[in-house]
Amino acid sequence: MTHDSIGIDISKRHFDAHRLTTGIHRRFDNTAAGFRAFGRWLGTGDPGLVVFEPTGPYHRDFEAAFTGRLPLVKVNPLQARRFAQSQGTRAKTDAVDAHMLARMGRALELAPDRPAEEIQIVLRDLRVARSGLVRDRTALMNRLAAARLPLVRRLAKARLAQVERQIAALDAEIDARLDACPKRRRAVQILTSIPGIGRITARSILAECPEIGTLRHKQIAALAGLAPMTRQSGTWRGKARIEGGRRHLREALFMPALVAMKKNPDLSAKYDRLREAGKPHKVALTALMRKLVQLANTLIREDRTWHPKPD
Repeated sequence: MTHDSIGIDISKRHFDAHRLTTGIHRRFDNTAAGFRAFGRWLGTGDPGLVVFEPTGPYHRDFEAAFTGRLPLVKVNPLQARRFAQSQGTRAKTDAVDAHMLARMGRALELAPDRPAEEIQIVLRDLRVARSGLVRDRTALMNRLAAARLPLVRRLAKARLAQVERQIAALDAEIDARLDACPKRRRAVQILTSIPGIGRITARSILAECPEIGTLRHKQIAALAGLAPMTRQSGTWRGKARIEGGRRHLREALFMPALVAMKKNPDLSAKYDRLREAGKPHKVALTALMRKLVQLANTLIREDRTWHPKPD
């Protein structure tokens, strides 16, 4: 057990810190200057654990500033809230949340996360930027389809062309980063050998799941939120369903599963068997998504490309 635990609640403009051993609470600006002040407040001793929740774009600078320097633990917000409720805490303020995160780290004896590589942080930021532009492109295409005035159509076309150029620039940067890393360049070759997985999907998988190739079947499925969770109590038996996991990784597997349903002979046969057994289309498709990420995990671990099974 660590001798100390520090909870961090991060918002857009500031973050609250609570040191469990002393009960002291401090607020810092969510800026480079605030990070330096936080470092001075910590001092030179062992902080034990530094526990925080992901908060969209607001935690990223904090995480980047202290990855590799502090024993960071990033916890699921839902789990953190459930822990607070289990402690009888109903109030929710920044200071209370920081206190609860510190208590959670101590009570559950959480282990520090493995420090993220700088390239992984860059790849994820590039993936987020690309996803935003893809949403912009979809909105512009819808607007263009509905536009009637020549000026409006001309402006929409110009903006659409600009977005397309920006997406292409991001794709080129992502590819350059991947190609510069031998391990990731090989992973792209392996992933794109699987029917249904193209380069765009391979980029998303590597950005969202740096652990791929190191996990067991059940672990990679749970990480993607594709492992069915059993629901039962006493004599009651509910339907198993998927939940949690990394949403962007799961979304990246949806279209490849649709393609694999027709182009990948092994997965196509699995889909047909599930449908013949009475499984709904979405359940069968989810099973294909799970098999895809498990297959990708196995091939990368074994450093081999996909080949169809011999007849």
